[in-house]
Amino acid sequence: MIKFFRKIHLWLSVPFGIIITLICFSGGMLIFEPEITRSVQHDVYYVSSSEGEALPMDELMETVKATLPDSVSITGVTVFADKDRTYQVALSKPRRASLFIDQYSGKITGSYKRLPFFSKMFGLHRWLLDSANPHGDGLKIGKLLVGISTIIFVIALITGVVIWWPKMRKVGLKKALSINFEKGWKSFWKGLHVAGGMYALIFVLAMALTGLTYSFGWYRTAFYAVCGVEHTPRSFGQATPKSDKADAKGEDRHGRGEGRGEGRQGRGEGRGEGRRGGHGHDGEHRGGEHRFSEFGRWQQVYDQLKVANPDAPQITVGPETASVSLGTTGNGRASNRYEFNRRSGEVTPSAMYADSNEADKLRGWIYSIHTGSLGGLLTRILWLLGALLGATLPLTGYYIWIRHLMKKNKHHA
Repeated sequence: MIKFFRKIHLWLSVPFGIIITLICFSGGMLIFEPEITRSVQHDVYYVSSSEGEALPMDELMETVKATLPDSVSITGVTVFADKDRTYQVALSKPRRASLFIDQYSGKITGSYKRLPFFSKMFGLHRWLLDSANPHGDGLKIGKLLVGISTIIFVIALITGVVIWWPKMRKVGLKKALSINFEKGWKSFWKGLHVAGGMYALIFVLAMALTGLTYSFGWYRTAFYAVCGVEHTPRSFGQATPKSDKADAKGEDRHGRGEGRGEGRQGRGEGRGEGRRGGHGHDGEHRGGEHRFSEFGRWQQVYDQLKVANPDAPQITVGPETASVSLGTTGNGRASNRYEFNRRSGEVTPSAMYADSNEADKLRGWIYSIHTGSLGGLLTRILWLLGALLGATLPLTGYYIWIRHLMKKNKHHA
């Protein structure tokens, strides 16, 4: 029986080993992407000085709006608990576009740009740099290969445990998990493959089993079912105001208030609409009716939510909606969502995380487990080490296999 599992372990791993190494390595490189990006682009993500009071949010938004073309609108602003972090202003397009503004000086510090290295790592991790479907569309050849290779990796890990178990019982756990540095490279590489695989087992299995939910719909449905949850389309935007979804579809939610004219750019014909520069909350008139800045109540809404949630890592305010990140251990995407009256600023809860359906909660947990963020810095370090060890397994396996073939051929000769 052990020979059978050895053959499965070998002949499934050999053709997919290089792909498995690339997936593990690229995934590991993405774990600390946010911190590295903020460090490299420090002037974009951090203010020059945090002394004094932050400027009013409507004034900051008008500053950003003045730099945008008519076809692009502001869909929200995120304020971080770290006072040294700049405000992140989300834009309606292109996809995931945002600008950063120093809330103390009013200076736009830059735009969101993924570092080229991480763009390559993400493309490699998700679809093997398949340029035909950079967002997982089209034929999905690269995405399919990633999914199949991940399944093979899971099988290789399980069969590896089956092969390792008899040896462990024979020589003892301590020796079976040792990596010998004193008996030459052959012993080292073999120990790294066998013992290293056991050390990384839990972490790479967690990454692989959750990662497969992003590759195959049938697996995602089965995974949710095993967890006792029925898979349903996302109904609760855990970290994204619902207005962002509308803007992603090309809908402009700005200016849908009374009169449908507020905040539109370049349509002034005597209405005073689209004026830049943040002229207060209710200083414009039309036919005796007060006209409000589209951002007029954003600061008020933020202040209310900040008082109610002093420990929130970040708060996002958008047109008539807001969300508060809970920062709970485990599901890092958990947040509460609110709606507010754009004229009065009255805030009402619309979707509390505690009341969201189980599918949405599980979705956040899957992401946290896959990325290692479920326990903070410690788990992310462990996930990084596990991913790097996982990347070495096919390479050390090739080394052992090739040496075995060379030894076998030498014996026959």
